[in-house]
Amino acid sequence: MEAQSRRNLLKNAAKVAAAAATVSAGSAVVAKSAPAQMEKPTKKAYPAAGAVVNPAAPPKPYSPAISFGNLLFLSGIGSAIKGTIEEQTKWVLDEIEKNLIADGSSMDKVLKVTVFLADIGDWAKMNSVYMGRFGKVPPVRTTVATANGIVGGALIEVDCIAYI
Repeated sequence: MEAQSRRNLLKNAAKVAAAAATVSAGSAVVAKSAPAQMEKPTKKAYPAAGAVVNPAAPPKPYSPAISFGNLLFLSGIGSAIKGTIEEQTKWVLDEIEKNLIADGSSMDKVLKVTVFLADIGDWAKMNSVYMGRFGKVPPVRTTVATANGIVGGALIEVDCIAYI
């Protein structure tokens, strides 16, 4: 009688396994065919917010912003003004915000920030302006001190990744 019960259990287990394999195979077919129906993400370039396009100017070796799917990548924005680290940080963050909004995103949607400082000694002062600019949940961030300064003599440059 015990052997009969074991055989029945094994038969039932085999039936369940076969049914699961059938369902799983059906799911695999659905999963494989689903991406074919979905639109593939494309790479799209955006001009800098408020940029005046000069057709006579040589092309830049980078795009100010690129989206791929719902991700938006902003190139580094260095300060174009002279002033203290606080003034330059505010200017850079304001420019980032303008670009994010122009490209369909916002400061609240920023996921990753990289800050480049000409002098790591400016870290605390930069943070005093940076704090709270990205909403209730700040993005992850890396801060790097450059060895030879920032292009154009800026004290700060910032790039970021956001979602649209």
